[in-house]
Amino acid sequence: MSGSEEQASGETVTADFWFDPVCPWAWLASRWLLEVERMRPVKARWHVMSLSVLNEGRDVSEGYARLLRDGWGPVRIAIAAEQRFGDEVLGPLYTALGTRFHLRKEPRTTETYRAALAEAGLPEELVAAADSAEYDEELRRSHHDGMERVGYEVGTPVISVEGVSFFGPVVTPAPKGEAAARLWDGVRMVAGTDGFFELKRSRDREPVFDAE
Repeated sequence: MSGSEEQASGETVTADFWFDPVCPWAWLASRWLLEVERMRPVKARWHVMSLSVLNEGRDVSEGYARLLRDGWGPVRIAIAAEQRFGDEVLGPLYTALGTRFHLRKEPRTTETYRAALAEAGLPEELVAAADSAEYDEELRRSHHDGMERVGYEVGTPVISVEGVSFFGPVVTPAPKGEAAARLWDGVRMVAGTDGFFELKRSRDREPVFDAE
């Protein structure tokens, strides 16, 4: 169903979105998708993937390796929250974590995780999951559920809607209003074209975040 058809029918479609809280590009795409929810009959459903899992065994720069080491904590907390309280808690928790990481530039520490959990209305005891492998099997299952839809050559975000899955969009800043809706319509049209695989150009700017 195209964006114009969605508007005409009024039928809400679910957009499954796989994120890693530490990825700035996934954060921007997630804020875009929330804007799309205002403009189109679309509802986001959140899932956890892990750049730390994705890059296991890969040769990466020392700076990126530090990010991946730090990245285990947030995804473990997110998957523990989902397992205990259901996937509906992931949206508020992702917003609380992402706001701290990407807008406020807070460190990925126990104190930051605890504050995000409290803001999302979740028990602060979930912070213990950051240093535990208790939920790693569920984390890997959620991760692979997303990645197997698009392949392992890409990262996050992964979006799946009505049987069509794709990586991206990688965009900055996150479009607002009708611009967000037009991008949604275009992405769905392109991704839904049989045999279409890639449209890309080199990034020439760093992530641009809206202040909140």
